[in-house]
Amino acid sequence: MSPVLNAVPEKPAVATRPDISHVVFDFDGTLSWLRHGWPEMMAGLFLKEIPGAAAIESTPIHDLLLREILALNGKSSIYQMQRCAELVREHGGPALDPNQKLEEYQSVLLEAVRERTEKIKRGEVNPDEYTVHGARPLLQKLRDRGLVLIILSGTIESHVRGEAELLKIAPFFGEHIYGSTANLQQSSKKAVIARLLRQESIPGERLLSFGDGPVEIRLTKEAGGLAVGVASDEDQNGSGRLHPQKAPQLLEAGADLLIPDYRDPDNLVASLLGS
Repeated sequence: MSPVLNAVPEKPAVATRPDISHVVFDFDGTLSWLRHGWPEMMAGLFLKEIPGAAAIESTPIHDLLLREILALNGKSSIYQMQRCAELVREHGGPALDPNQKLEEYQSVLLEAVRERTEKIKRGEVNPDEYTVHGARPLLQKLRDRGLVLIILSGTIESHVRGEAELLKIAPFFGEHIYGSTANLQQSSKKAVIARLLRQESIPGERLLSFGDGPVEIRLTKEAGGLAVGVASDEDQNGSGRLHPQKAPQLLEAGADLLIPDYRDPDNLVASLLGS
């Protein structure tokens, strides 16, 4: 089983890779906390479509929706809409249009994001309150080592770029900020990772990734890279708790290491890259 770094991490038994040259980060839940709570927002939109299901706070169908949503975390949201629509139909609900539900979901989510971004813009909160705990010091340490840092997200690319600027982490990545575009195939994480490895002329073994979804973990392992699962808390930033649904899915996807956040960047970097 992969080692786990929880609230106060000890040095894990992960083989260090000093030759790592490129580091890929997912965005939402891995760096940005602006969209925290999104899995429940998404599940709630479908739960209400199933007769009687929404009247109970936690039900087997609620847990199933959440698992399936998080299993597709890292892909464009339309795939989650399609899967949830299937589950609603299987549980006695109506036939739903995934594209219509996607618009509904984006409206709910973007309103939450808008409220949070406005707080930052008004100076009511520090950007770090909406950045996954410890991320900034980690990014600085990785950049100080001369590594190429990359954001690779399933969120719409223009949103990712704007939010990275708002959180004041965009300078760590330069032009290497990639998100979902109208061309889902070319902007998929699989396609972008393959393109990056080719353009940067590096073998997969020199790739390190951080992600809170199984998609980027699997792709990194398939390429021969080192993958860190970030089972970040969706309710309390910096709690040190591993998310109960994310954690097992990340381990199943092949994560070499599981962490709740970046609370001990010195130890984490030394564990992964050597001192």
